[in-house]
Amino acid sequence: MKNIFRLIVILGLFASTQVQAQGNCWFNPDDGKYYNVDGSPCTNTVVTAVPFLRIVSDARSAGMGDAGIAISADANAIHFNASKLVLAEEDVALSATYTPWLRSLGLTDVYLAYLTGYKKIDDLQAIGASLRFFSLGSIPFTDVNGEPLITGRPNEYEVALAYSRKLTDNFTAGLTGKFIYSNLAAGQQINSEVIEAGISGAADISFTYQTELKSSSLEDSELTVGLALTNIGSKITYTASINKDFIPANFGLGAAWSMAFDDYNTLTVTGDINKLMVPTPLLCDTVDAACIQKVNERRNQSPVSAIFGSFSDAPEGFSEEIKELTYSIGLEYWYDKQFAVRAGYFSEHNQKGGRKFLTVGLGLKYNVFGLNFSYLVPTTNQRNPLDNTLRFSLLFDFGSYEPQS
Repeated sequence: MKNIFRLIVILGLFASTQVQAQGNCWFNPDDGKYYNVDGSPCTNTVVTAVPFLRIVSDARSAGMGDAGIAISADANAIHFNASKLVLAEEDVALSATYTPWLRSLGLTDVYLAYLTGYKKIDDLQAIGASLRFFSLGSIPFTDVNGEPLITGRPNEYEVALAYSRKLTDNFTAGLTGKFIYSNLAAGQQINSEVIEAGISGAADISFTYQTELKSSSLEDSELTVGLALTNIGSKITYTASINKDFIPANFGLGAAWSMAFDDYNTLTVTGDINKLMVPTPLLCDTVDAACIQKVNERRNQSPVSAIFGSFSDAPEGFSEEIKELTYSIGLEYWYDKQFAVRAGYFSEHNQKGGRKFLTVGLGLKYNVFGLNFSYLVPTTNQRNPLDNTLRFSLLFDFGSYEPQS
């Protein structure tokens, strides 16, 4: 039963990149809006290929509602906003994260592993690298008659290299290059088409502005604002078809306010807003040749054209574009820079996926060693692959090590 469900999940990931949502909703000419069959507002979720690129694997950010664009820099900054790397306190750091996936369904071999690190070249420059690996476990493939063929191990990975530089005392910029490999069912066939591994390249462009805020009641106060345009790159395909699918290009804007009350107590309040910069699935009054042509035109846009068009292509206009925003808010309290408590909330509109959940987390740091935990608590009936799952990250800040003389 677990293998059947796992296969459905994988085929769903593959199929979601091949089919545009259309004909699932009906159009009401009285108000010009689309509705589901049950009369609720039309569910029109934006889908892409290789969605694993957007999974937050860092347990620190996962404990703050997936917020991470503007929080203080560590080795995991490369995922959210690589321009922060040059602002990190330590010269060298590494991080390793393990995230179980679909553990609540009893699957034990589906997971996301993330290894990342950085090195500050000097006070003005830093470089970083990361490896993200997503394993979907073992799958027994069968033919159309149900006869066993082979046992596959679908997997995806991303290799990234980043460069961060200070442009002024308060302003930094970052550039990240990525190689993306996605092997969901290579060698198998769907509708007589042989499935191949998908390959793509992408880049992130990010900026950070950081400034001190004067306050008579605080020992130290700092505001950080970050902007990150991530996964801007080529489309991907799993077959010889000329039709290719968009990878999850994303617009992210975040802010964090860090307040040090004294030498021992520090509180950070942070928030992120994200939006996928890919076409919104087209909805038609009737599914006919004209509708199919429009769907194909939208699907065949270049990645650059799709990015600019993604802010104005929703079927219901600007009101629907606003619904495509996701929101993350989080709190982080540190005592003596050694013990942290975190909490957060993530919200996505019901018409765009409906993910809503609370998160909590803990952090420990001693000398060069750090350990972060996070736990996700669903707040709706919408299932999440990380429901009631404990995630953890290991951090090693080698710059903190001071050898004894």
